[in-house]
Amino acid sequence: MPYTQEDGGLLNNFAQEPKMYKAEPPSKKEQRNYIILGVVAMVLVGGLIYVSVAISGVS
Repeated sequence: MPYTQEDGGLLNNFAQEPKMYKAEPPSKKEQRNYIILGVVAMVLVGGLIYVSVAISGVS
């Protein structure tokens, strides 16, 4: 573990830093999958809202 020692003899421990990497933009296939999942999520949320309104009897 990396550490530094000060003049008074104190040791300062530092966390080990993770390796850095560049993020890559999503491919066309991944973008399409994100769109499909977003549409499915919106349909699911819309259906849940519809069912909750229908059950509550609010008009």
